[in-house]
Amino acid sequence: MATTRSQPTIAAGATPQKTGVPLTRAATYLLQRYSLVLLWIIMVVLFLVLLPNSVDLGNASRAVLGQQTPVVFLGLAVITTIAVGEFDLSFAFIYGLAGTAFPALVVLHGWPVWPAILVALAAAVLVGLINAVLVVVVGISSIVVTLGTGSVALGIALLMSNQSNVSGLDPGLAQVALGSFLGLPAVFWYGVVLVVITAYVMTATPLGRSMLFVGSNPNVARLAGIPVRRIRFGGYLVAALLSGVIGIILACGVGGFSTSTAQVQMMPALAAVFLGTIAVVPGRFNAIGMFIAAYFLLTGMFGLQLLGLSGWVTNVFYGAALIIAITVSLLLRRRARA
Repeated sequence: MATTRSQPTIAAGATPQKTGVPLTRAATYLLQRYSLVLLWIIMVVLFLVLLPNSVDLGNASRAVLGQQTPVVFLGLAVITTIAVGEFDLSFAFIYGLAGTAFPALVVLHGWPVWPAILVALAAAVLVGLINAVLVVVVGISSIVVTLGTGSVALGIALLMSNQSNVSGLDPGLAQVALGSFLGLPAVFWYGVVLVVITAYVMTATPLGRSMLFVGSNPNVARLAGIPVRRIRFGGYLVAALLSGVIGIILACGVGGFSTSTAQVQMMPALAAVFLGTIAVVPGRFNAIGMFIAAYFLLTGMFGLQLLGLSGWVTNVFYGAALIIAITVSLLLRRRARA
């Protein structure tokens, strides 16, 4: 006797039960890419609870976002070299060389502003060129070369400044860095524009795709017809140019430059770059993630300072952030390969 397969019935007026899979996937997607933003919000709330009621959130936000910090520019310089498979440790020293050379030539040697700016930028790019030649052409380790050229750049900067802080630039030049737009200084908006341009180039142009291809596997990239040597060469030059530009901009903003502050920016920039790999594009060095990470770190430091912690806590905070960021980035890349 033939049997019939029973069919499920749905009661009148009832609707089929929807699965939560799409919602779960969406939540997972957002958490993977924007967990750092969530942590940033939690950090702000925590500081608001711990800090005195006299702290104004609006003023504090403007103070963080408007800090005259080269972290974003230097972070972009690091990303530019890492993207093509290189590692440049001279970026902070190049920043210090250009930042010192410009006011030293104007104040100590009486140069006009524009020739001094051009010479300072040329000095920065020259260090990048030396890095590129020794690493790309000669084949020396990038870490060894960039540490060496960075030390030379620092020594030249100290020589040009007579080993002292250089100040006395025309106060009118401060508008280059501090001119306000929407309540924030111009240097902040310069960083935003450069981050957007870098993100676009790296993700939506043939040049950016070639850079990532070279960084991931230069031998295969060479077989595919990509000019590997030229791209690696360009990475060092662009990184040096970015480092030099921010040095000059900040010198304009404060009316001078202190060479000793250049090395202080190395740890925050590296921490922001590696911490940025857990945001937006997990496991990959990216400009927008670095931008978010930079201000996440600045918020943390600003909050700790308001709580009365300073000095030693800076080294501990940035050092711990760098170690954690590198560890998480490595785990994410291993997971992506798997």
